[in-house]
Amino acid sequence: MPVEKTEVLVVGAGQAGIAMSEHLRAYGIKHVVLERSRIAERWRSCRWDSLVANGPAWHDRFPGLDFSEDGPDDFVPKERVADYLADYASVIEAPIRCGVEVKEVRRNVGRTGFEVETSEGMIEAEAVVAATGPFQIPVIPPLIPPSSDFLQIHSASYRNPEQLPEGAVMVVGAGSSGVQIAEELMRAGRKVYLSVGPHDRPPRSYRGRDFVWWLGVLNKWDAEATPGVEHTTIAVSGANGGHTVDFRRLAAEGMTLLGRTETCRDGVLRFAPDLAQNIARGDANYLSLLGEADAYVTRNGLDLPPEPEAHTFLPDPDCVTNPLLELDLKKAGIGTVIWATGFGVDYGWLKVEALDDAGRPRHQRGVSSEPGVYFLGLPWQTRRGSSFIWGVWHDAKYVADHIAKQRGYMAYKPARKDA
Repeated sequence: MPVEKTEVLVVGAGQAGIAMSEHLRAYGIKHVVLERSRIAERWRSCRWDSLVANGPAWHDRFPGLDFSEDGPDDFVPKERVADYLADYASVIEAPIRCGVEVKEVRRNVGRTGFEVETSEGMIEAEAVVAATGPFQIPVIPPLIPPSSDFLQIHSASYRNPEQLPEGAVMVVGAGSSGVQIAEELMRAGRKVYLSVGPHDRPPRSYRGRDFVWWLGVLNKWDAEATPGVEHTTIAVSGANGGHTVDFRRLAAEGMTLLGRTETCRDGVLRFAPDLAQNIARGDANYLSLLGEADAYVTRNGLDLPPEPEAHTFLPDPDCVTNPLLELDLKKAGIGTVIWATGFGVDYGWLKVEALDDAGRPRHQRGVSSEPGVYFLGLPWQTRRGSSFIWGVWHDAKYVADHIAKQRGYMAYKPARKDA
């Protein structure tokens, strides 16, 4: 059978793949987007039921389309985010094929381009864009034996409190996912223990502006990645209309905070003595942004009312001043441990020289070390905002520009010299 040919093959039809398609179309570059499930599948099936976007609708969107059912300051529920992405794909007429899995990509031998094996046959492409995003393999540290007498799940498998067996819940990881899940469980009447590691903790809003606005006017969204920064944990929430994450308030309402989880032996978890330090680091990050915002208001003469109460904190709870350094899970009545410990990547299908020894992309702003292979949708791919819908749109523009530029080089032919 004849082999299908295309100029660019995009793997993944989430926000990254859709953005990539829009910019390739603008250049008139023939392409196809392959998605093994549905458009924006991870928004639908790899998130808990009550999840909303962490940024307001006016900000966390593509430039060419507003959310039709939500106000500009709303935090959009996950299903409507997925519907929005599917609608956007339809508006731009993205050539997406769902239910097609990419099994292997290899460079052609002795000629340009790549051979792509899919679940529906072979495709040849001059360039390949891996737009599969950062949330590929849930990571659960091998601390607690899987045979233990309680449920262990990753945050990607959590859906709602009713899903869990009876008993207290231990949540490991206090980034946006961990803290939101822990708070939801506490509101549902569960006893919750939350392991808090180093984190940044921005205000949800300040002086009448959401923190996404402050990061914009202070040019923080355009901060470029520096070694280690891409792994910073951020504690922020759009749940229940959006509110600042406040660990002291959560503790005052009954949640037990713990330091960073280190080891487990004979059913006893042990924690680093770093809880107070981690809370203080989050406070410092929070106060630093307030200070920069205040200075910006003064410098520009903005009519934004002061908010002095935002600078004050509740007293440190007992679990911070007298931290637990170990917890017997059985004696504490733990029925579930939820690991909000992030994700790994799986590019096993990419059989080209584009990955380091740990299997992570080798790239500069999405342009990989393997000519013709590109990455899109990575955290801090070019800047702090790369993980957001609007941020990946700008990253996709850069990648499309590079593809178009290389296309021009390959099309060049020297002028014919007369004999």
